[in-house]
Amino acid sequence: MADPVFGFSIQQNSTEPRAVAGANMSVIGLVVTAPDADAAVFPLDTPVFMYSNDAAKLEALGATGTAADAIEGINDQLGEFQLAAELVIVRGEEGEDDAETIANLIAAGRGIHALKAAPTALGKTPRLVAVPGFTHQHVAPAANAVCAALGGVLDTLLANAVVEGPNTNAAADKAWRATLAHKRLIPVTGGWSKLVAGDAEAVPLAPRILGQAVRIDHENGGRPFRSWANRPILGGLGPARAIPFSLTDGAIEGQDLLANQIGVVVRGEPGVDGAIADGGFVFVGFENASPDEEWRQYHQVRGRDYVHLFFLRALRSFLGRFNLTSHVLRTVLNTIRGELRDRQADGDLLGFAVEFREDQNQPDQLRLGRIVIRTMFEEAPILRHMTLQSARYRPALDDLLESLAGQANA
Repeated sequence: MADPVFGFSIQQNSTEPRAVAGANMSVIGLVVTAPDADAAVFPLDTPVFMYSNDAAKLEALGATGTAADAIEGINDQLGEFQLAAELVIVRGEEGEDDAETIANLIAAGRGIHALKAAPTALGKTPRLVAVPGFTHQHVAPAANAVCAALGGVLDTLLANAVVEGPNTNAAADKAWRATLAHKRLIPVTGGWSKLVAGDAEAVPLAPRILGQAVRIDHENGGRPFRSWANRPILGGLGPARAIPFSLTDGAIEGQDLLANQIGVVVRGEPGVDGAIADGGFVFVGFENASPDEEWRQYHQVRGRDYVHLFFLRALRSFLGRFNLTSHVLRTVLNTIRGELRDRQADGDLLGFAVEFREDQNQPDQLRLGRIVIRTMFEEAPILRHMTLQSARYRPALDDLLESLAGQANA
């Protein structure tokens, strides 16, 4: 429509800082076995979305394999006002033994690799991953084949996976851990135990840790900047293996495993000095398997992913729509600063800086529509250790002496 000769024309200015919802970091990807599943609902090696309380799909998965217990373990951890977790299920083909099943789970385009199809097929990207029951098998010095193959999948998805060790003893767990070197793998051990037909049965711990992660993200407004450590694991009978632990003694199995970046679940003990809690079973784990000490705290890795995804989602709308002018550049910078300022205000970041530097931007590149923006931000670390210095306080004696002298001479 042409502008009127006499009247008004209203033009909407769309070059303001962008407000974009953060990425959903709490979708769980489970690669499981379920030999009795309804293949029409859960075809092999195909990502299927479900809510963890979907009774029809739970029934379609069947009771055998690792799927049913994994979902039960996740649901046990959900907090108040959480009805369900969002799940992407990939049903792998169960083999005659663990070795054959693992081969199926890591085959090209199948098993764990099928998770990569979820964003396009389902509109859901799994950011928390587990392959319950199949991450501990290995023959030293070789790594577990699932753990070895997971790294590339996790990098593609910007996801993190909880992987479990052999859970036979500390030496075996540490030998298994020594084969891992990826910042998106979060090693744990201890297993879990629950009643099955009246008998205690060992089941995977990893889904229970992921359920805890979903709860903590929910409590933090959906943002993944909080550790899962020092939180209770609910449901079942407790750890399948009792791991001694003390907050004050480093020469104990639980602390030794933590020193090797292996998370554990330990028992609370009322009246015991150094216990993690007065009761229940508590997860203690805050590190991944990264060889780089700067990126060992998994909540910092997940937090950085969250910010990077915000940048992608917020800034993509500028590409191609606007010319590169000083006004557009200021809008881009303000969009970035606004998000980082919010993250700092919420305690997710300690501080940040955003710069457009002349020495990093050349006229020839500007002519081509290319710019470089430098962002720096520091995720808040967890409080993991306190040293309490205890000393005598002589001034109190001086005060006492003065008081006594004053009373004696009154």
